[in-house]
Amino acid sequence: MGVADSLADFFAFDEHDTDLRTETTAGATTFLAMAYIIVANPNILAPAIVGGFPEDGQVPTTEIAGETYGFFQVVEMLTVVTILASVVAILVMALYANRPFGLAPGLGLNAFFAFTVVIGLGVPWQVALAAVFAEGVLFIALTAVGAREYVIRLFPEPVKFAVGAGIGVFLLFLGLQEMQVVVADEVTLVTLGNVLRSPVAALSLLGLAVTLALYARGIRGAIVTGILGTAAAGYALTLAGVVEGGVLDAGGTVAQVEREGLGSLVFGVQYDFTPLVVGFIDGLGLILEEPLVFALVVFTFFFVDFFDTAGTLIGVSQRAGFLDENGDLPDMNEPLMADAVGTTFGAMMGTSTVTTYIESAAGVEEGGRTGFTALVVGLLFALSLAVVPLVQAIPTYATYLALVVVGIIMLQGVADIDWSDPAWAISGGLTVTVMPLTVSIANGLAAGIMSYPIVKAAVGERRDVSPGQWTLAAVFVVYFAVFFAADAELFGF
Repeated sequence: MGVADSLADFFAFDEHDTDLRTETTAGATTFLAMAYIIVANPNILAPAIVGGFPEDGQVPTTEIAGETYGFFQVVEMLTVVTILASVVAILVMALYANRPFGLAPGLGLNAFFAFTVVIGLGVPWQVALAAVFAEGVLFIALTAVGAREYVIRLFPEPVKFAVGAGIGVFLLFLGLQEMQVVVADEVTLVTLGNVLRSPVAALSLLGLAVTLALYARGIRGAIVTGILGTAAAGYALTLAGVVEGGVLDAGGTVAQVEREGLGSLVFGVQYDFTPLVVGFIDGLGLILEEPLVFALVVFTFFFVDFFDTAGTLIGVSQRAGFLDENGDLPDMNEPLMADAVGTTFGAMMGTSTVTTYIESAAGVEEGGRTGFTALVVGLLFALSLAVVPLVQAIPTYATYLALVVVGIIMLQGVADIDWSDPAWAISGGLTVTVMPLTVSIANGLAAGIMSYPIVKAAVGERRDVSPGQWTLAAVFVVYFAVFFAADAELFGF
């Protein structure tokens, strides 16, 4: 038996009607769709650790264990940690859960960590890491006894079936913003970008058109082809002098190569992240100074991550055909364990909460159905350790083409909602719309979960609502009450 046959048996390719080539393509697609986190996560977390962004030639620094580290040193440490935390979580997903989902420090969750908890509320970053660690340990325990799966099964059916479409609109919104097709507006908040004035918007739309055409023709690897083709076109236009450097090439990569040589895209990253580990250990020692504050931070991280992960798993699984007739994901505890382990180890290394990525839908759309897809994602993350700047050279606008394509496809989920039933229409509709409008999967779930029992009671069908669903709705009310009531004075370190 060859290696290919052994992999097919281990990951049950035949059972999932897939093959090695399809799974490999799917893994590469998911990686390219989420590789931006290697750049984004460090730049979001670093200001929380060093106390701000570089300004006017001044580079902020922080002292850890008697040593001083600058902003860019911390960014490099966080880059390595981001990759390692992702690899740990993805290996659990691939080898234990056998599901095609990629994981990494969550975008949004990292911003909450940095700008709300640390910078906004004044909680030391070391304590925030300790809180993420406590959240991860709690997740491991709850997952091991099946408590997380039990809570997710309490989600009302219309909410479960609406999550996929809600994530689809969410992906569309994020993708179109990064492509500069949707831009900010003072009056209407958002508006249509000027394609004639924005090279990013013009090239992104061209790349999107090609990608959609390839997908419509059933071309395997359409999404990854679209990403790489659009990125290559951006660099070609930059080298030809059609646009200035830094517009279509990520971070002015062309100028960097001209200045420092091609080797700058491979070498020069600082791999020693032990100062962040020291910070985490220091955070454990600070817990007892403000135990109430620590508990509130843990609760907030736990709550947001719990429902973000739940929504992503259900939404992407719906597109993959994994859900049963009740909208539940069989053996859900196994993929849930992946983000729990990733979050725990990630915090110990120095990063924020690790979660399942909605960009996994890109790989699923390419046919990924088993853990081998996730394994490919993990291997590509691991390989990127050696060429971090090269991965950073993929423009974000190119990778976000995948989000737009997959977002359009996931809108099919609205067909599973019974729009003639008031409870389904209201709770499902709120789930779909609140999610993108508040840029939060958890908020979309909250809207659907809280509205469902109220509408059911209003139409005289209160008996159809289980005590657990009423309790879950009440828990959301308590969460929002605590979240909005908390202010910087309460978090007084």
